[in-house]
Amino acid sequence: MSVTFDPLDASPRATLATAALPRRVRRLLEQLYALVSDETAPQLERMLAEFEQQLFRQADQARNPGLQSGYLETLRLVRLRRSDLIPRYLLALESSLTRLRDPARDAAGGVSRLAANAAPVFRELRLVDDSEVDESTVLRSIASRHESRAGLGLLLLGQRFGVLAGAPAFDSERLPVGPQRLIRSFAEACQPLQISLESRLDLYRVFDQQVMLGYAALVESMNALLTRENVLPSLSFVPLRARPTAQTAAPAAAEIARGESAAGSPPQTPAAAATGAARPHTAWSGQAGATPAADALDFATLQQWLSERRELVDKLRPRTPAAQAPAPAEPLDTAELLNALNQIKDEGPRGPQPLRKIADLRQALIARSRPGDGAPAPATLSREDGDVFELLGLLFEEIDQRLRGDAMISTLLNRLQAPLLHAALQDRSLLAHDGHPALQLLNTVAEAGARWTPTEDVDPQLHEPLRQAVDHVIEHYRGSPDAFDSANQRLQDHLQTLARKAEVTERRHVEAARGKEKLELAKRRAFEALETSTADQRLPRFVQTLLSQAWADVLTLTLLRHGEESEAWKRQLEITQQIVAANQSGAGAAPPRGLDADIEHALTLVGYHADDAGAISRQLTVGPALSDEAASRTELAMKLRQRSRLGEDSPPMPRAPMPSRDAHEQECWERIRALPFGTWFEFVQNQQGDAVRRRLSWFSPVTDNALFVNQRGQRVGEQSLDSLARMMARGQARVVEQERNRLVDRAWHAALDVLRGFGGARKNADADGARA
Repeated sequence: MSVTFDPLDASPRATLATAALPRRVRRLLEQLYALVSDETAPQLERMLAEFEQQLFRQADQARNPGLQSGYLETLRLVRLRRSDLIPRYLLALESSLTRLRDPARDAAGGVSRLAANAAPVFRELRLVDDSEVDESTVLRSIASRHESRAGLGLLLLGQRFGVLAGAPAFDSERLPVGPQRLIRSFAEACQPLQISLESRLDLYRVFDQQVMLGYAALVESMNALLTRENVLPSLSFVPLRARPTAQTAAPAAAEIARGESAAGSPPQTPAAAATGAARPHTAWSGQAGATPAADALDFATLQQWLSERRELVDKLRPRTPAAQAPAPAEPLDTAELLNALNQIKDEGPRGPQPLRKIADLRQALIARSRPGDGAPAPATLSREDGDVFELLGLLFEEIDQRLRGDAMISTLLNRLQAPLLHAALQDRSLLAHDGHPALQLLNTVAEAGARWTPTEDVDPQLHEPLRQAVDHVIEHYRGSPDAFDSANQRLQDHLQTLARKAEVTERRHVEAARGKEKLELAKRRAFEALETSTADQRLPRFVQTLLSQAWADVLTLTLLRHGEESEAWKRQLEITQQIVAANQSGAGAAPPRGLDADIEHALTLVGYHADDAGAISRQLTVGPALSDEAASRTELAMKLRQRSRLGEDSPPMPRAPMPSRDAHEQECWERIRALPFGTWFEFVQNQQGDAVRRRLSWFSPVTDNALFVNQRGQRVGEQSLDSLARMMARGQARVVEQERNRLVDRAWHAALDVLRGFGGARKNADADGARA
């Protein structure tokens, strides 16, 4: 069926020339409109030509005549109506600029931003077609992609548009020239083409490739134009990277808390204040989280600490007579040691192995370097090379304490030891250089083994890229850090892909949980309406059962589809009153005309068979007649009992009433409600203290339900905020705080603390000797 669209000149449209705007603002908007239209119009022409060529190729390669005729018909419609597409698109752009100073509107539907942020009402709920969902998903994905590519430029442009509008800064959704507005304007301009959904989706993709390809440069051009016109000419964005020191951490945290309170964020609860300035951890694995440590020590200082440590250990050893002392060993040359490392890195164990100590690797290298038929000549390492082995040994010992016994990760770390030693022997400052690619790869592999994840929940897609990254280093490392850099880059790309997949999976579960909440609220409202209608009324028990089951589903579905202020909902309430009246006035009174048909039609909409709907309708309108047999009512009751109710595919387990929360539990409950969505929790699994991490994806302040997912974004369970607060109070659950440093940095700092401790012990020993 064809649809009629208004022609372009059917009615006067808002233009910048007639808009009620200040003169300077109108002039700047006209310049912006000219810039965007001059840049976009030729690209739209090329896009339409490319789309026609694509349709012709699809028709030429069609598998059957039906598909070929469909493509040719789409091509005919596009050629017939393409002349209106570009003018409609530019008119929508100009109209959007004209409404710059109107109240804030939602980009999707023109809804007031204030109303959009208000509590949801049921008139917003409706069932949508699959085609509409597919089209909206494609448009959102295109807009999101270009928002991320031009993020900084859009941020600056939003600030400048806020000045032009005399309002706060515009976000990307409100920007008239933002990607969401532009793409939705193009979708509206494509409607008069009257082509199929599949063809429209293809057209949107061509629009993305041909027109939106240079959107980031267009944003920079618009910013440059407004800068030349003295609209915030000195505006710039520099990310704040300074980290507070230990002396200034508390004052900085207090300033941040005051700033957040002034900005309108929820106040900090006492439980959150007790944890200091620590923030909850919300990032996925593979996303940017902890940063490399800023403090570093030179190799000479580390050598001095190691020397003090050896002196203290030598003082504690029993002295050996000079005659029995072994002959001094000859130190190995560094080049010879590097050659031995190159040989041993290809011979590492492949099967699952515990983490090897660096000291064992050192002895194996010394034994390999001096082979002989008889007794091998004594050999050792030079002081500098030995210090490198000792420092890496301390680092790996601290890393081993943070692993969770994953044999696969330990094997990969064993294979990384030889390349790391090779790189550290060539570059003595490797351990002091926190941004070195070798340390970055070591941190990524070690953090994969230090996850708080049960064995059965480990992602099988993670071990393979870790193994490939280590194999890449073993195969391509020839003394340059490029092998570490390329392997780590590939691994990080894969981890980010896994994080994006987890986000998509989590979003689906969150949307499902929100849908369940809307259904639960609709059921509550339906039962409230039934209780109001049947209050103080003496109804037959069977009629009460039919109202609380079959008719309650009708009210719930009506509320979900049409909302509480719709005529359909009011009509169902009126029918409910008529049902109650029909069962109160006795069997001799005739029900209102058409009541049984209305009830039967409403029951078929929720899935009842026509015969069952008719039987229920007769029971609700006429009541149990004298001629009705008890067997027929029993049969109908059995069918109702066997039938799945609306929204009861997975009914929630009934919760036993809990005692009132004490002060500590109430404090934990308030803290949970102030946490952001995506906060990670650790749940203690057994008496040994083994914990597993779960992500709080979403919770409802209405139904008190909380949704938890695992590392892959898969749903692992739901529980109430009340039970979660009680677990936190008992120490069975805790909020994961954001780490300031990476795992390798924390392990390195712990190793340095060990060395510092030996240095302090040496000073005490010297002082005791002086007093003696």
